[in-house]
Amino acid sequence: MRDLHGLVAAERVARLATVDPDSRPHLVPIVFALVGDTIYSAVDAKPKRSRTLQRIENARARPDVTVLVDHYEDDWTQLWWVRLRGRARVLDSGEEAARALTALAAKYEQYRETAPGLPVLAVDIVEWRGWSAAEP
Repeated sequence: MRDLHGLVAAERVARLATVDPDSRPHLVPIVFALVGDTIYSAVDAKPKRSRTLQRIENARARPDVTVLVDHYEDDWTQLWWVRLRGRARVLDSGEEAARALTALAAKYEQYRETAPGLPVLAVDIVEWRGWSAAEP
């Protein structure tokens, strides 16, 4: 299959699955930056009920998460997806959080205009799985 790292890094949106306190899946779209084998996502200024997000609290309590990055086109020969399983860490401060915010701002113009805040969710990828319609 094509370079999974390159495909994931170039995409703009992913879906993050965590597990809530009742053991139910919690799935949300995220913007992210891929640095090495770690995905970073931050709490941004878009309107929310609270800056204490369920995905962050879920990750603190149950760090096994899955991220799905996929690409759709009406030309179905261009379809692909990559599923990333990993261990989440919540960065409330520190140099790694600062580097993650810099990487996010480099990828998203919106974050250069209005910087996201803390915490940053870091997902250390332990498994990469993918599929592409372009390859058998």
